[in-house]
Amino acid sequence: MTTIDFNQTSVLSFDCYGTLIDWETGILNVLRPWADEHELDIADEGLLAAFAVAEPLVQTADPSLPYPDVLRQSMRELGRALGVVTTPDQEDALGTSVPNWPAFDDSAAALTQLKQNFRLVILSNIDRASFAASNQQLGVEFDAVITAEDTGTYKPDHGHFRAAFDWLAAQSIDRTQLVHVAQSLYHDHVPAQALGISSVWIDRRHGRATGGATKSPSKPVTPDLTFTSLAEFATAACG
Repeated sequence: MTTIDFNQTSVLSFDCYGTLIDWETGILNVLRPWADEHELDIADEGLLAAFAVAEPLVQTADPSLPYPDVLRQSMRELGRALGVVTTPDQEDALGTSVPNWPAFDDSAAALTQLKQNFRLVILSNIDRASFAASNQQLGVEFDAVITAEDTGTYKPDHGHFRAAFDWLAAQSIDRTQLVHVAQSLYHDHVPAQALGISSVWIDRRHGRATGGATKSPSKPVTPDLTFTSLAEFATAACG
C-alpha cells in the first residue's frame, strides 16, 4: 500500500547523479580505459567501489571544493588505493567528464510527465555549470536548483535539504508537501529520514549485490516507497 499521498504532495525534489543521470556509466567511461592501460586486474564493480570510497573522503575533507575538483582528487585517491600514480591529464579526464555522463533512458519522459503535476527541484552534489550541461539531456525546467556550490556542503550533510526548506518557505509551501526522490541511500535517504522528509527510492541497481559508486549508509534506512525506474514512479505518482 502506498505510504505517500501524492494528492497532498506539491513538490518533488530529486537527486540528479545516479537518479536522473547515469553517473556510473560516465565514471566507467573514464576509469575502464585507464585501468586497462595500467593492466589493473579489477572489474567494473571494483572500480566503482573504489570510487565510492574515494569521493566521500575528498568531500568530507573540503566541502567547499568545487565538484570538478572533487572528481580530480577522487581520481588521485583512487589511483593511490590501486597502486597507480595518476597524472594531471588523467585527473582532468574524470574532473571534466560530467557533461558527457548520459541520462537514463527514462529520465526525460518521466520528468516531463511529473512536471504536469508537481514542482520539481534539484538537490545535487554538483556545481551549477556541470548541472547546466546535464540538464540539457533532461528536457524540463526545474523550479529550483540547489547545488553543493550554493550550500558549501555535500550530502549527506543536511545543507541541501535546509536550503530546500528555505525555498519552500519563500513559496509559502509547507514542507509536508515535499517528497524527495533519489537512488542513493547514503547521500539522500538517510538525511531525508533524519529530517522527516518522505522519500522515494529509485533503485537503479536492483538485482545487483553491490552499491556501485555509492557508499553504503552508516545506519539502516527504509524509504517510504521503492521503484526500479523513474518511469514506474512517474506512472504511480501521477495516477
